[in-house]
Amino acid sequence: MQLFFTFYYAAIFLSLFSEFSIASDSITLNQSIISREETLVSLGQRYELGFFFNCSNSQDQYLGIWHKNTPDAVVWVANRDNPIKNSHGIVTISKTKGLVLLSQTGSFIWSSNVSIVAENPVAKLLDSGNLVLVGNTSISSESYLWQSFNYPSNSWLPGMKLGRNEDTGQEPYLTSWKNTNDPSSGDFTYKIQSDGLPQLVISKGTIKKFRSGPWNGHRFNGFYYVTQPKFLPILVQNEDNSYTITYESSNYLDRTRATLNQLGILQRYIMKEGSTQWDLMYSTPKDQCDNYGQCGVNGICRNYKSIICECLKGFIPRSQEQWSVLDSSSGCMRRTPLNCQNRDKFMKVKAVKFPDLINSSFEKSMNLEECKAECLKSCSCIAYANSNLTSGGRGCLMWFGDLIDIRDYFEEYIGQDIYIRLAASEIGEDWELPLFNLATIATATNNFSEANQLGQGGFGVVYKGNLPTGQELAVKRLSKDSGQGLEEFKNEVVSISKLQHRNLVRLLGCCVQAEERMLIYEFMPNKSLDCFIFDKNNSTVLSWKERFDIGMGIARGLLYLHQDSRLKIIHRDLKASNILLDNNMNPKISDFGLARIFGGDEISAKTKRVVGTYGYMSPEYAIDGTFSVKSDVFSFGVLILEMISGKRNRRFSHPDHHHNLLGHAWLLWNEDKALDVLDPRLKDCYVESQVLRCVQVGLLCVQKLSADRPTMSSVVFMLCNEGAALCQPKQPGFFAERSSIETMTIISNDVWHSQQTVTITMPEAR
Repeated sequence: MQLFFTFYYAAIFLSLFSEFSIASDSITLNQSIISREETLVSLGQRYELGFFFNCSNSQDQYLGIWHKNTPDAVVWVANRDNPIKNSHGIVTISKTKGLVLLSQTGSFIWSSNVSIVAENPVAKLLDSGNLVLVGNTSISSESYLWQSFNYPSNSWLPGMKLGRNEDTGQEPYLTSWKNTNDPSSGDFTYKIQSDGLPQLVISKGTIKKFRSGPWNGHRFNGFYYVTQPKFLPILVQNEDNSYTITYESSNYLDRTRATLNQLGILQRYIMKEGSTQWDLMYSTPKDQCDNYGQCGVNGICRNYKSIICECLKGFIPRSQEQWSVLDSSSGCMRRTPLNCQNRDKFMKVKAVKFPDLINSSFEKSMNLEECKAECLKSCSCIAYANSNLTSGGRGCLMWFGDLIDIRDYFEEYIGQDIYIRLAASEIGEDWELPLFNLATIATATNNFSEANQLGQGGFGVVYKGNLPTGQELAVKRLSKDSGQGLEEFKNEVVSISKLQHRNLVRLLGCCVQAEERMLIYEFMPNKSLDCFIFDKNNSTVLSWKERFDIGMGIARGLLYLHQDSRLKIIHRDLKASNILLDNNMNPKISDFGLARIFGGDEISAKTKRVVGTYGYMSPEYAIDGTFSVKSDVFSFGVLILEMISGKRNRRFSHPDHHHNLLGHAWLLWNEDKALDVLDPRLKDCYVESQVLRCVQVGLLCVQKLSADRPTMSSVVFMLCNEGAALCQPKQPGFFAERSSIETMTIISNDVWHSQQTVTITMPEAR
């Protein structure tokens, strides 16, 4: 038999010398491709089929399909694991074998191996990138004898289906190249997996490296990229409950592809209409928390924290020794065994990628309450969730045994809520600090009387309170129409409850009852810094030493937030009214409602919602929403110059120019008149060298470019060490003269110098 096929293909090869190839989008029974110069090009000039060489071994030749404008972007390879060696390739069509690839010597390399004999077979390259074989000139998906889309390589194109094909029984999936030059099958696969519900999985052999989370009716539960309009997923459930998935591009003229590279990373690319450049839109996995099982069983991964792995509430590390060296692979175990007699309760964990579905069951018709009741019937059911978000939410998904591969999302619109079973003793409000009763706080503040008011801002009112024990409190009561909503409230609780520093206000607890949300702080009898440095009627004038000590305390508090605390925190609203003073005039940084927790490797972030206070915001934050530790440094520089001068930055006015306080201080510095910025009330008592050093440090902190500003560790060092050499400051941010009308408006309109926090929504390009 083997001898027969050798003679058969040799005969075909000899006949080819008398044939002449035609440059078009198709070949027929009497045509062939016999050289690298001869190719098929799809009708719309989008894709091209032909021969290419292995870049690392020029003796190996392959038949493939690539994007016409970018030949390096090969999307399909016929003979990826059987290259043509030391020879040219020949492509022809056989009635019994379909598309056939031979070497120049007549050796068989590859064929489409169709089972149906066709009298006039035609191979055609479509504008979708699909190479199809049909029995006649009629091209329709129903008439395909064979198609390359059923045999993917490492690229996923619009219209290509992954998953089980009911007609052929095949399950197409992506396989990575061996390396960037070698298209032979690599180590990684990307396929759709169905364990009740479908999810997409990247594996290395049999080991999972990433999974998308299950389909929830709109999208895959654990994918970040839910707002990408360029890739519109289409999931189809087959009659045998298997699934296929494909996607469409929202703009046909834009070209898109997804490629599984040799490292097991799925990369989504787009080439905009009229361009010849592929742009990477995103990659999967994206971060450590995308790695399968990063935190072990019953662990949860939070990429926005400095230590990303934690045990779920109610669970503890299986090996504390391993967790102490940041090895969480051993996972977590229950702290308290389940009761299993309907005394257990469920803890809601918000916005997560669901655990893997290895040990799970799925019921399509149940609602969430029915799902809970069903889970309680079995002691082995340890979690449940709503499986489908369409039509208001239906479907019951239940897990049995350990939970694996859970990640938390800071953005709640990405993940979904899951309910995890715990012993009743483990359930409680997860605030990590004491909870105060509403009645207790109402009594302590004399029912929130005006006489107990300490101050008011955009968030609501702060009251003084007295507990029966004699302890004094400051109660921050959020108004119902506050610009600081529930998320800001939770953010402040989570942020400050984990912080301990003598220059940070101490959060004693909170009250969450009915519609009330209140934060309970230690009471600061001397109120806030702005009451002393800006109030000319205040009989108590802060001395230079007090101002300098307060500045040092603020600097040390910021250094702790940025560098020394367990969490890296950007305050984002540092200003005089947010510096509270205790009995001994020690400063305490307060109001963490706008603070942002940074991950260990995170340097900066960008937001479309700019929040903060005019006059203290850095240029990069106010203008384009970029913030970092250097944003707080800028605010600190403003604060230092305000403390030295006794004047507000934004309200500042001068008869000779229309600059703000920063601009005024900069002008005086360049004229060697920096001492003129000093508050007149301090003229008889100050240390000249300290004043000059503080002015210089303040100007270094408010420099226009964030890269030029020092870190808070450098600021503390410069303020503490008289002998330390200081750089010359560059031009400050917002160094532009205001018009005289603007200046008069700022002087006359108290809204500009109130404790008002502003929110700016950044415009988006369409």
